[in-house]
Amino acid sequence: MLDHAAIAARIPHQGSMCLLAAVVDWSEDVISCRAVSHADPANPLRAEGRLGAANGIEYAAQAMALHGSLLAGGADRPRQGYLTSVRGVRLHVARLDDLPGELAVRAERLSGDADHVLYHFSVGHDGHCLVEGRAAVVLDAGSLRKAGT
Repeated sequence: MLDHAAIAARIPHQGSMCLLAAVVDWSEDVISCRAVSHADPANPLRAEGRLGAANGIEYAAQAMALHGSLLAGGADRPRQGYLTSVRGVRLHVARLDDLPGELAVRAERLSGDADHVLYHFSVGHDGHCLVEGRAAVVLDAGSLRKAGT
């Protein structure tokens, strides 16, 4: 299990923007994490004193970035990636910050290669799905800049 410091060492998100608290489990296809930052009044994603459910996509995106880093192995500097699209997103609640305890963040790799991946993701709480959808991810944005120049 990786803790917050180990996660921050593997993804580009630092400080309070590193939203995940721990990795619960991971395999070649799936990563499961937990988060508690949704309840933090200083969460950088809060707007007007609240954390809307759509921010669950960022929690899932960080789990995807972490999964890519774990699959790549090694201790290289975290790659800069980005979401190219999110589809089929369902928000089952309006906000996340009013939920006590932990969020369960899960990402399942559906297909892809070393640079492009399709994930199904979900964010849950106490056995209930809060946010779910699919995300297409480019894992190495730097390689796109080089190819486009």
